[in-house]
Amino acid sequence: MRTRPLRSTPEAPLAPVAEPPAEMRAMVIDAPGDAEALRAASVPVPSPVLSELLVRVVAAGVNPIDAKTRAGAGVSGAIEAYPATPGYDFSGIVVKSPYEAHPFPPGTEVFGMASFPRTGGSYAEYVVVPSLSVARKPAALSHVEAAGVPLAALTAWGLVVETAHAHEGQRVLIHAGSGGVGHFAVQFAAYFGAHVTVTGSARNASWLRELGASIVIDYATTRFEEVVTEVDVVIDLVGNVHGDTGTRSLEVLRPGGLYVLVPTGSWPGYAEAAAEAGVRATSYKVTPDGGALATVARLLDSGSVQVYIEQVFDLAEAPAAHRAIESGHTRGKVVVRVSDG
Repeated sequence: MRTRPLRSTPEAPLAPVAEPPAEMRAMVIDAPGDAEALRAASVPVPSPVLSELLVRVVAAGVNPIDAKTRAGAGVSGAIEAYPATPGYDFSGIVVKSPYEAHPFPPGTEVFGMASFPRTGGSYAEYVVVPSLSVARKPAALSHVEAAGVPLAALTAWGLVVETAHAHEGQRVLIHAGSGGVGHFAVQFAAYFGAHVTVTGSARNASWLRELGASIVIDYATTRFEEVVTEVDVVIDLVGNVHGDTGTRSLEVLRPGGLYVLVPTGSWPGYAEAAAEAGVRATSYKVTPDGGALATVARLLDSGSVQVYIEQVFDLAEAPAAHRAIESGHTRGKVVVRVSDG
């Protein structure tokens, strides 16, 4: 039986894209320092090579790694020259593509992660990014909302799906579930059927339950090891920098369970301690995978997953955005608005 091929609905033509200027606004640092080390500057617009895209940034997400790097930790050791433009997350519009038939032609709305410090970061009007590190922006999200997704969601996806292999009935404990990575991790774990326990503040308890947590433990009033036991996986977004969270987490894992440590440098001896406790352990570093980000985009468009943006700052207010991140009490994400969409 011969069938006719399905006809795809033609996409609406993309709006023309203006040529970028020679210079652009950016927030830069001249050396590691406090939040006030970030200053406004005019810097050259970068030029893409090979498979890279040039993207006009509409909004940039702010992450703890940004603040740590600005302060002299994080990836600051890899910065080869100053002034440096920090930032990973972005949502914006493609200005230049590698070739005419590229999947992301000029005018395409995309979101993803920059390659800072190998290239300039996203706290700027334009950014050069590898085409494999981006995906089409979810249609249901604004650029400001989309900018809060990439690094946090990809980290959570890597933790929950690729490392913990979340599945029906699995018992997962997530520390700091109300933060950027945490609020995605809670949703992904619940989406795949895990029984999710979260530590967080009392003010976020009802919200965390809405995201999919079965049990919420107020870390200010209750020691989690007194109410939780025999969990399969601990996703630790705190480490041993506050209240020996990492050490206490090993006590609640079942024999052979998995402890996953995220904050770099937050517990140097975690691997040895885990081995002594009879559990498995690993650290985790985010992978800027455009394919995984496209999957996350579909979950966002369907409403299965949501991003929560707590505060939005203008580009020149990046120091205030860093201070908000460094407070350690933000719910969801902080975003910097760079330009008009």
